[in-house]
Amino acid sequence: MSHSTRCAACKSLRRRCPEDCVLAPYFPPTNPQRFACVHKIFGASNTTKMLEQLPLHLRAVAADCMSFEASSRVEDPVYGSVGIISQLQEQIIEAQSELVKTKSEIAFHNAQQQVQQQQMQQQQMINAIAQEGEDWPSRFSSSQQDPFPNVNQQLFEDYNYSDTFCGFEF
Repeated sequence: MSHSTRCAACKSLRRRCPEDCVLAPYFPPTNPQRFACVHKIFGASNTTKMLEQLPLHLRAVAADCMSFEASSRVEDPVYGSVGIISQLQEQIIEAQSELVKTKSEIAFHNAQQQVQQQQMQQQQMINAIAQEGEDWPSRFSSSQQDPFPNVNQQLFEDYNYSDTFCGFEF
């Protein structure tokens, strides 16, 4: 490595940082805490071996994952990153439950609104029919005649002169 300062790993291990240091690109001297956590959990030798076994394009991601897992283990020695995952899963379940509740409230509100619209339409129809009923006698002016004079007279006569009602004689 063409640098005058040692990487955080070599500083922590109190050794000279070689030109081909595997840890130098992933543990810069500006962030010594990152390597301290990884060293505490995985150890320097294991970290070096894991990184050496990976292709170069995957090493940065692996170093980030080791750093995250190590810092999670330092903060929560029992659960580590699994504790964070569990908390996130609980939050997802709570959010899904809240979403279901909100969707049901929206559906209920929409149903109520639809019923109210139907009731309003029915009331408008009733009012329109009632208005037509009130206007019916006024449709025929004095110059116009009843369009069904014989029908109304015949119904009246049948009603008054009938000796039977529902098959019973009087």
